[in-house]
Amino acid sequence: MLGAALAAMLAGCASVQVGPQVATTAPEPVSSHWAFGADRAGPGDGDGYRPPRRLAVLLPMTGPLATAAGPVRDGLLAAYYGERRDRPELVFYDTGGTISGAVAARDRAVAEGADQILGPLGRDEVSALFSAPQPVPLLALNRGHQAPPENAADFSLAPEDEGAAIATRLLAHNARRVLVLSNGDDHAVRAVATFREAFEAAGGTIVSTLAITGEDPGDQSPALRTAATSEGGVDAVLVALRGSEARLVVPQLFAAGLGNRLRVATSQLASGTGNADDDRALDGVVFVTEPWTASGHPGLPSAATLAEQLPATRGPAARLFAFGHDAWLLSTRLPQLAARPDATIEGATGRLSMTGDGRVLRTPAWATFSGGLVTPVADTAR
Repeated sequence: MLGAALAAMLAGCASVQVGPQVATTAPEPVSSHWAFGADRAGPGDGDGYRPPRRLAVLLPMTGPLATAAGPVRDGLLAAYYGERRDRPELVFYDTGGTISGAVAARDRAVAEGADQILGPLGRDEVSALFSAPQPVPLLALNRGHQAPPENAADFSLAPEDEGAAIATRLLAHNARRVLVLSNGDDHAVRAVATFREAFEAAGGTIVSTLAITGEDPGDQSPALRTAATSEGGVDAVLVALRGSEARLVVPQLFAAGLGNRLRVATSQLASGTGNADDDRALDGVVFVTEPWTASGHPGLPSAATLAEQLPATRGPAARLFAFGHDAWLLSTRLPQLAARPDATIEGATGRLSMTGDGRVLRTPAWATFSGGLVTPVADTAR
């Protein structure tokens, strides 16, 4: 259940107000991708709020994914209890983090009267449910190996969203030739792949990709200088590294003549940071983040305040807490998002919208290090 400390904090919070103001005079047609009940027809409240009657939440509260599920659940409950309007009945089902557990939980939830489902969390779980249309509207909390089927959508903190956002930002700053530094892990590979596709499609060029691996990447100056002196040079550097790795490499950019180039990083940069003296090495690097962790979000205590009260929301878990919070917002506004491709939600993880085929798109926020401290910056590409 929701921690007493978080419940007490939320008691004094105003109700959550998000999304565009939409006229409530006439019903809007919903995409044929969806099959909502008759009681959810129409535009809902001014911000699109039109929750189900009984929302089933499928999470792996036991098994290897339980650690990740905890802050997701807490973020969901924070948004749930922060809402002052009529709320649906909320019922949790443990999937155990397995395919069979997810299928059984979904079937049980439907049999017990759920008219909408949120979850599951594991990618293999999601893929199993995405093998066929869903009996009730379902918002999965990960991307499956295939597109969402009829009556389903997916929401995730996907590295692909970061790669697309970085490409947009660099192009908006007229950066056309980019050097990529990557540690080669799954997050970096997926983010860089999407960045490459979007960037090159717009006429950009990746000058070189340097693999930065191991606890001590060593002297990268020769490779950096080679990139810097290549024909056409380098306009920007994409840093797909964790903070602990980037602290060793970013200072070398200055020695190679690249210190004054635009430097943009994935969200991995925030991993392994928190010591201002050490993090000064990252000053000036702009990285993908969430609005809540960077500058706060209406209806929620600050990330720093919450971390003091609930240790389970510290570090990387803060992103999962914000993710759970936004999962609630999306769940209660699915009919509007399905009916209006231009509808958006200003969430704790970023600006959210949904495609006609059920893919939730996220435009993240941006931050940088200044004096070793994280400082929000404007998204000039919006």
